[in-house]
Amino acid sequence: MTTTTLAADSAPGCYHCGSRVPEDAPWTITLDDAVHPLCCPGCEAVAHAIVDGGLASYYRFRTELPERPDDRQAARAETWAVFDDPGLQARFVHPEPDGGVHATLAVEGITCAACAWLIEHRLNALAGVTASAVNLTHHRVRVSWDPARLAFSRILAEMAAIGYQAQPYEPDAAQHRLRREERMNVRRLIVAAVGMMQVMMFSIPLYVAGEDGLGADFDALFHWLAFALTTPVVLFSAQPFFAGAWRDLQTRQLGMDVPVSLAIGSAYLASAWAVIAGHGDVYFDSAAMFTFFLLFGRYVEMRARRRSGRAGNALADALPLSAIRLAEDGAERILPSSELAAGDRVLVRPGHGVPADGVIESGASSLDESMLTGETLPVTRGVGEAVTGGSQNIESPLTVRVTRAGRDARAASLVDLTDRAFASRPRIARVTARLAHHFVLQVLLIAAAVALAWWFIDPARAFWVTLSVLVVTCPCALALATPTAVTAGHGQLHRRGVLLTRADALETLAGLDRVILDKTGTLTAGEISLARVRPLDGGDEARLAAVAAALEAHSEHPIARAFRPYRRVGLNAEDVVSRPGRGLEGRLDGRAWRLGTPEFAAPEARPAPPDDGHWLLLAEAGTPRAWFALRDRLRDDAAEAIAAFRARGLAVELLSGDTEAATRALAERLGIATWHAKASPEDKLDRLRAAQAGGDRVAMVGDGINDVPVLAGADLAIAMNGATDLARTRADAVLLGPRLARIVEAIDIGRATRRIIRQNLAWALIYNLAALPLAAMGWVPPWLAALGMSASSLVVVGNALRLARWTPEAAVPAGRAETP
Repeated sequence: MTTTTLAADSAPGCYHCGSRVPEDAPWTITLDDAVHPLCCPGCEAVAHAIVDGGLASYYRFRTELPERPDDRQAARAETWAVFDDPGLQARFVHPEPDGGVHATLAVEGITCAACAWLIEHRLNALAGVTASAVNLTHHRVRVSWDPARLAFSRILAEMAAIGYQAQPYEPDAAQHRLRREERMNVRRLIVAAVGMMQVMMFSIPLYVAGEDGLGADFDALFHWLAFALTTPVVLFSAQPFFAGAWRDLQTRQLGMDVPVSLAIGSAYLASAWAVIAGHGDVYFDSAAMFTFFLLFGRYVEMRARRRSGRAGNALADALPLSAIRLAEDGAERILPSSELAAGDRVLVRPGHGVPADGVIESGASSLDESMLTGETLPVTRGVGEAVTGGSQNIESPLTVRVTRAGRDARAASLVDLTDRAFASRPRIARVTARLAHHFVLQVLLIAAAVALAWWFIDPARAFWVTLSVLVVTCPCALALATPTAVTAGHGQLHRRGVLLTRADALETLAGLDRVILDKTGTLTAGEISLARVRPLDGGDEARLAAVAAALEAHSEHPIARAFRPYRRVGLNAEDVVSRPGRGLEGRLDGRAWRLGTPEFAAPEARPAPPDDGHWLLLAEAGTPRAWFALRDRLRDDAAEAIAAFRARGLAVELLSGDTEAATRALAERLGIATWHAKASPEDKLDRLRAAQAGGDRVAMVGDGINDVPVLAGADLAIAMNGATDLARTRADAVLLGPRLARIVEAIDIGRATRRIIRQNLAWALIYNLAALPLAAMGWVPPWLAALGMSASSLVVVGNALRLARWTPEAAVPAGRAETP
C-alpha cells in the first residue's frame, strides 16, 4: 500500500485520509480558522475526536496521510449514509414533542458501566444530541437529537469511532446478537475455568514443595505446562478486557479494564519471561485465576441483569407475530400482526395472544393480562369491552375490532416508555460512575508509588506486590454497586405492575414526603355511570341526555364513558372545546351548549344542585336545561392504600375538580384530612408548588388531561392504568394495573433499592480501603488478591439480587364500595 507525503495545509481531497471528497459532501473539520473538507462520516468522527481531544497538532506536523480504508470500511461508511434516508428512518426514528427525534440502537461490545459512561459521554458531546443513555440490561442506547443540526449517520459513525458497532434496534436481530454474545461469553468462561483448574494442578505441588521445589526437571516441566495452559486463557478468555482497555486508552477515558488488563498482561508476560529465561517467579495461576473470577463475576452480573430485565424483553415480544384477519364475508387470512390496521376484524382463538388493541365484537372469554398489568388473576371480557394487545385468550374464541396496532398498540408504547427510563441515569448512578472513573486513576497512581517504594525495599518482590495492588483494588464492586441494584429494582417494580419511565423516579420514590391524589379515575375506579337525569322546565329527558352525550363524545375524561349509551345517530356537536376542571362547550343545531359545573354551564343563573351527590349541569345559551347525577365506584383498595401511605410517614392529600359536597364525602370516607374541591388545573399546580415550597417532595397521582400540568410539576408523577395518553407520556411512573396498593409497594421497593445501594457502596469502599494497605505491605499474594476482588464483586451482585426476592410488607385486602 502506498502513502502520500504532504504538508498539512495542502492535503488533496479529504483532509483526514486524502480520499476523494464527494460533491456536496457535508462533512468538514475546522482547524486554525480554516474549514477543511472530509470524505465521509467516519473521517469526520475521527477528525473531531482528534481535535476535540487536544491533539490538533497531529494535523499540523504529520508528514504522511493515514492508510486508506479498505473496501469493508468504505462499505460501512456508505451504510451509515444510507441511514439518513427519510424512508428508512421512518421505521426506527420517532418524533418527540419538542420537535426533536429519538431512536433506540442495539450496540455490540458493551460489558460494564464504564462502557455506558464512555458512550454517553461521547454522544452527549455531539452538537445536536439532547440526551443519550445506555440500557445495560439489554445492550441498547436511546439517543435523542435535533435532526436539523445532526445527521443520524454521524451518531453511528461516532459510535464506531470509539469501538462500538451500533445499528437501529430490531427486537429479533437484537435478541440474536445478545444470544450470540452470551454464547461467546460462556465459551470464554469455560476456557478460563478449565485452564485455571489445570494450571492450579501444576502450581499447587510447587507451592507445597516450598523453596527446594520438585527438582529442576519437574519444576521446568510444570512451568512450561502452566505456560501452555495459561496462553489460551489470556489470549482468548481475557480478550474483552484487553479490547476494552485499548478502547479506553484511545479515548483517554480510564475504565476498570485498564488496571485489569495491566494485571493480567503483566502477570502473564513476567511469568513467561521467567519460564523462558529459566529464573524468576512464576504466577500463571494468578493470571488464570484472576481472568476466571473476573469473567465469572461479569457472567453472574449479566445473568442477574437479564433476569431482572426479562419482563422488559417479554414486553417487547408481547404482541404475537401473526394474526387471523376476518374478511367481510367471514373468510380467514393469516398475516403478520404488524400489517394490521385500525378497523380490521381479527379472530383470537383460545390459547392465542391478542395481536392488537381493540374492542370485542362477539364472544366472551377470560384473558390473562399478567404480562402487561402484573395482575396474576385472569379478567373476564365481553362484547363492547376493550382488550389489550399482548394479553392471552384463555377460554373462548373472540372477534375483535382493531383500534390500535403495531407501534401504536399499548404494549409497544410501554416498551418505548421503558426505553425512555434510561434516557437519563439516576443521580446516584452518575455519582458512582464518576467515583469509579476517578478511582481507577488513583489506583494506577498508588500502584506506581507502591512499585517505586518496593523497588528500594526489595526489588525482587516489587513487581508481584504491585500486581497484587492492581488486582485487589480493581473497582469492579464499586462500578457494580449501583447499576445492579437499580436494574433489580426496575425488574421487581415491573413484576409488581409499575413501569418507571424516567431513571430518577426510583430514587425519588425512596424520598417522598407527600402523596397528592386526584379523585375521579384515581381514588375511584373511573367506571362512571349515569344514575339519574333531572330535566328542568319540563324538557325531554331522552333528548337532553343525547345532547350531553354528543358533547361528551369529544372528551377522553372517564365521565364521557357514562354518556355513551345515550348517543343518538345524527345528533353531533361541533366546535367542542374542553375546559379542564370545568366542563365542555360546543354547538348543536346552531345553539350553544355547555355541560359541567354550575359555575361554568350557567354563570349568570346558577341553580343549586338537587342534593350532595355528583351532579353535572347542562345549559343552553346560559339557560339551565337538566341535571345529570353520576355515580362512580371507589377503588377496592383505596382505604387500605391511604392507611398504608400514612403508616410509612407520608402525608396524604385529595385534590379534585369535583364539587365540594362530593369531595368532602369521599375525603371523610377515606379519612383524608386535607382536601381541596373545585380545583382547576391551575389551582392544582399552585397547591403542588405550595407543598414543594414547604420542603416536601411530592408525588402526584392522576389520570386525566386536566392532571397533566400538575403531573409535570410534581417531583414524581404517577399515572393510573387507565390514564389518557397525554398523562401517561408526562408521568414518571405508570401503573399497569388498577390497584393503588402498587404505589405503596413501589415506595417500599424504592426504599429497599436505596438501602441496598448504600450497603453496596459501603461494602465496596470498606473492602478497598482495607485491602489496599494489606496488599501494599506485601501481605496479599496475587492469587489471594484475585479471590478477594472476585468475592467483593459477587457480594455486591448477590446483595442486589435480594431485591428479586422482595415481598410486600403487608397485603392490601380487597373491598368494594361506591362513592356517594
